Amino acid sequence: MSAAYDIAPVDTAAHGAAGVSSPWAADDPYSHALRSGRGPLFLRRADGWLLPLEVERWCAEADAVDLAVLGRCEGSVLDIGCGPGRLVSALAERGRDVLGIDVSEAAVAHTLRRLAHPVPRRNRKPGRATALLRSVFESVPGEGRWDTALLMDGNVGIGGDPHALLDRLYELLRPGGTLVVETTPADIDERVSVQVVDLPGDQNGTGSPFPWARLGTPALLRHARGRGWRAVDQWSSGGRCFVALRSRSRTTSSSAEPPKRTAVISSQRARTGPVESPVANR
Repeated sequence: MSAAYDIAPVDTAAHGAAGVSSPWAADDPYSHALRSGRGPLFLRRADGWLLPLEVERWCAEADAVDLAVLGRCEGSVLDIGCGPGRLVSALAERGRDVLGIDVSEAAVAHTLRRLAHPVPRRNRKPGRATALLRSVFESVPGEGRWDTALLMDGNVGIGGDPHALLDRLYELLRPGGTLVVETTPADIDERVSVQVVDLPGDQNGTGSPFPWARLGTPALLRHARGRGWRAVDQWSSGGRCFVALRSRSRTTSSSAEPPKRTAVISSQRARTGPVESPVANR
């Protein structure tokens, strides 16, 4: 299947100049952690509760659990919150056309460095791949034509509003497209305000608090129900949990259509301005 859009390298400096209002600013602990490839790094709630972020795993190569998930991907793939690009790189090496998007300049730059020297696997030609400095709630190339989308590593929490995120992914995928979501192992359905910190005792945090969500599998299935999605699989591996959803056809009954997307909040609010139309150079 052809790519959802023509993929070409992106000038991250040019995108950075446009600016993304984001907690993942160029000089925050997250960016420092990506550059060093290690933590500690946490999301901290206002009450002091800490969620450790697995920087070392994100900066490493895709592991066996990741690869099993990627084996379920069909056609062209959109990786939302791609981080330092281990999944984008692994998909490209296996011949997939893939776009990673992230609101962190450091993450996008890290991903593009990974992609600079692809290693084809099993005599396959590498797929076309790049990364964009972009919120999922902004205009994304190939809207409505992506075959598979990924929400890994807790990225189902983006924006702190699961309904808005699921509605947005419905718009980005083709009818019948697949969304693979990594969920929290616990049965949880939580919306919180958090900050990025690199020291547990840091009282100041970094930047303004931003909304986040944590969903276990039962909660995700509840939110997906009636919003244009049907569950096709759920599984766990290596202490991690996953759900595969498939978008319903736009021509089915109106009850299967998702409602209009609610307003997007905080760091995931779209910026204004034209969106580029990349042209393939491979």
